[in-house]
Amino acid sequence: MAGYDEISEEFADAGPVNQAWMAWAGAATSVALLIGLGYWGYELTMRDVSGVPIVRAQDGPARIAPEDPGGSRMVHQGLAVNNVAAVGTAADPANRLLLAPRPVDLQPDDEAGLETATAAPVTEEQTADQQVAAADPIVAPAPIDTDQPAATPAVPLATPVVASAPAPTTTAIPASVPGLRKSLRPQPRPKVDLVARAAAAAAASALSVPAINSSVEVASVAAGSNLVQLGAFDSPEVARAEWDRLSQRFDSLLADKKRLVQTAVRGGRTFYRLRAVGFSDISAARRFCAALTAEKALCVPVVAR
Repeated sequence: MAGYDEISEEFADAGPVNQAWMAWAGAATSVALLIGLGYWGYELTMRDVSGVPIVRAQDGPARIAPEDPGGSRMVHQGLAVNNVAAVGTAADPANRLLLAPRPVDLQPDDEAGLETATAAPVTEEQTADQQVAAADPIVAPAPIDTDQPAATPAVPLATPVVASAPAPTTTAIPASVPGLRKSLRPQPRPKVDLVARAAAAAAASALSVPAINSSVEVASVAAGSNLVQLGAFDSPEVARAEWDRLSQRFDSLLADKKRLVQTAVRGGRTFYRLRAVGFSDISAARRFCAALTAEKALCVPVVAR
């Protein structure tokens, strides 16, 4: 029994040594793990901070305007609205404002001189006749008499003759073909001035217009009368001239109508209304304005107040 007891005592003495070594190994592993975790966290923090790229700014301004920009000038340069994009702020209001001039319309007498007569259409037959007349006349070749002997006997040539290109032959066109018996010549241009004739006709038609109706005084128009307004003008002379022009253009519509020029003031400005009198009701005035509006003329039905 003594032998067994010695063996058990040896194993009992070795147990505490092994446990101490395991404890030191676990402690070293824990310390290494803590150190690794700390280093890994430090690397994450520094990588986020140092990963942002930093670009050093250059010295001097970013953009420099050229002293002589040059280039071609574009449309709409120098306008006040362009000052916002160029400077960044709106331009100061202008010290002086001018209204655009009123458009100038052509009178019927002016348009008469611009009208030209339309040339008559040229048919295909006349074109063909003119081309035939301009060409050289076609002459049939003289017939060759083979019965009479030649005046000069034929002499044989010592050297061979090289064959040349065949001479062009002219084929005679029989006289029965239409258009060759009598070639038509183009008619000379008339000596009459068509533009002068058109202007004379327009002047004659202007003289044949009936006399212009006299104007009606403002006091003679009762309240509630049916009128049509033909425009508003700066002076009574311009209004009467417009009435004369409309009377020449629409003589059939204004034949039984009378002229009325009324003075009106609005916004500190005095103007003159041109109106026509002589309508039984408002429907007649509207039909009259519809006829003038169809011809691109200004007309508004109104009721006198």
